[in-house]
Amino acid sequence: MVTGDDLTLDLDAVRQVFLVESMEGLAEMEGALLELERDPGSTEALHLVFRQAHTIKGGAATLGLTTVADVAHAIEDLLERLRSGEQSLTSELATLLLQAVDALRDAIPAAIDGDGQQDAATQRVIARLGDASAVGLAAAHHDTDASSIGRLDAAGSSARSTRTRTLRVDSAKLDRLLDLSGEIAIARGRLRQALEGGMVDADAALSALWEADGLHQEMQEEVMRARMVPLAQVFRPLVRMMRDVSMSQGKLARLVIEGEDVEVDMTVIEHLRDPLTHMLRNAVDHGLEHPGVRQAAGKSPVGTVSVSARHERGNVVIDVHDDGVGLSRERILARATRAGLVAEGVEPSDVDAYRLIFLPGFSTAEQITDLSGRGVGMDVVRRNVEALRGTIALSSVEGQGTTITIRLPLTLAIIQGFAVGIGEEAYLVPLDAVTECLGLPEDLRGSSDPYAVLNLRGEVLPLVRLRQRLGHDGGHHRKESVLVVRDDHGAAGLVVDALHGESQAVIKPLGRMLTGTPGVSGSTILGNGRVALILDVPAILEEARADQRRRTAADAAVSHAASD
Repeated sequence: MVTGDDLTLDLDAVRQVFLVESMEGLAEMEGALLELERDPGSTEALHLVFRQAHTIKGGAATLGLTTVADVAHAIEDLLERLRSGEQSLTSELATLLLQAVDALRDAIPAAIDGDGQQDAATQRVIARLGDASAVGLAAAHHDTDASSIGRLDAAGSSARSTRTRTLRVDSAKLDRLLDLSGEIAIARGRLRQALEGGMVDADAALSALWEADGLHQEMQEEVMRARMVPLAQVFRPLVRMMRDVSMSQGKLARLVIEGEDVEVDMTVIEHLRDPLTHMLRNAVDHGLEHPGVRQAAGKSPVGTVSVSARHERGNVVIDVHDDGVGLSRERILARATRAGLVAEGVEPSDVDAYRLIFLPGFSTAEQITDLSGRGVGMDVVRRNVEALRGTIALSSVEGQGTTITIRLPLTLAIIQGFAVGIGEEAYLVPLDAVTECLGLPEDLRGSSDPYAVLNLRGEVLPLVRLRQRLGHDGGHHRKESVLVVRDDHGAAGLVVDALHGESQAVIKPLGRMLTGTPGVSGSTILGNGRVALILDVPAILEEARADQRRRTAADAAVSHAASD
């Protein structure tokens, strides 16, 4: 017998399916509208937009989502005039239709959550769509200034948080997972049988254990593959954002995307949108020149921003490049010197100079716009990338453009690490940051010098004592060791009490009390059952380098004062 509660639960499930499918349909509508704006004669793109609007309208009407149905119906009426040839698509109409897509992104989650009232913004969109359909307006209140772009970003936020809780998985992968679970159950039964009874069959037990381990490893890999999604999900919405930002700035820009089929863990996708959005806004707002300036410099009036992705040594590498004005090394160093970040007379390398823009509050811009500022907010981008256990690097040629390179792990669920000990505590260092291990020379053991260095085959290796960095009480182990690690800015040696070896671990989030702890990115449970913190190597090394820069600047100031 079906009860009213069962019907309610079924209706909630149907609404969630409608939400997911509608958001996918809106993404297709947005892409087709952008294609239609570039090629107004594309009947295939026009029909795709119409079909999606019609599908959303029908689904909304069936579920009683009146506001959603009204917006979709207004879009459908205008598209019908375009299909019949009564109107032609202009940039202004394309803008209006894109804003209508944003209105649906807001209206659908709100209606499903029980808020079926039309807000003022939705009413304005419906009215403007009706006006454009009724009288054939060529311009429908063109509105793509910076403030409207902010609203466009906010439009999809509520839907995004719900959408990321779902994931489409190929049924073949689920079938394989089911097969593996059955095979693991059989292997466990063999192991139990070998261990039960009066006589233990060691060979049979060991064989069953190896088989179960192999099957478990395969299942783990299948689960990881099931979580992998293409970067197209985060790359394609950037096309719309680039259009809006370039129009608001009076610039001509095109976005080139490569490697959108590269797959990464779904968690990486969720946290990659904001850094990429900020970097592309910077590229257009402060990287690309206005058309007249570009032509005077012998460039194409249309600036190019490219986003490319590729797999490299177990990581995914994303490059964001623009062919704009590039960064001025002289201006960066002048600002850094005035801020006390670089000592007078010091000439850092290009890598070190450009890295300064990732420091909090650092900027070379004379005016900061509402959209972005190269250097303002880039520290947030860096922190977001490093929170994904990734690294970020920058290169630039003045007058030719800037390239920002992000390197991220493929998954955030499992980590290959190297376990180390400090006192009674265990820590895990991501294995991709480790290059080698060695013993600490006796003359350096127990040293309290935070800036000690080691001669490593003729190269100077700065030492970072984790006991001091992580706030452990005094004392040292009589057999200290060095874990040589490397990030994008060079190598360093982490001084630890013990080396425990390689370990694969499932990453657990930090509790509220530890969230934001410097140098720590997560936690895990080791094979012996002990809890270990996962170290954030780039953050630890950057903190040590910042201390070194401050000490160098202070020493230079004392020396300068003494000479006076």
